[in-house]
Amino acid sequence: MIDDAKALELFRFADPVQGVTLQVACDAPMASGEESYYAAEIVVKSDFITGTVGLHISDADLDEWGQCLDALEADEGVEWPPGGRSAWLSVVPEDPLEVTVHDSPSTQIALRIPVDVPTGWLEENRLRLEQVRKAIAKR
Repeated sequence: MIDDAKALELFRFADPVQGVTLQVACDAPMASGEESYYAAEIVVKSDFITGTVGLHISDADLDEWGQCLDALEADEGVEWPPGGRSAWLSVVPEDPLEVTVHDSPSTQIALRIPVDVPTGWLEENRLRLEQVRKAIAKR
């Protein structure tokens, strides 16, 4: 579990009833070869279920997330992070937006959450990405 006080949100898909966020601990990277990885958690909150699943993301994953935001803007579905090394999510830009959180390869459980995202959700998520990139660049 990451420390919420030191974490930044990379994305937020939420409405008044339920939502999915990803929090990144930008203060303590772990090195693996030449790549740095940051602890993160996908957080699901709803009246039905609340839970978290951990993962680690890299600078390359942040670049990939930027490409995912471009795809969502073009009304294309996305899967992120790539590689099948940890938990991941798929996002389908329908009305409502559909986010599926996959806990693979550990439990192989998947949870689909329909979210009635507010106007401006895409721009807000682009700003969150830039905030995480700036925080990581300071390290």
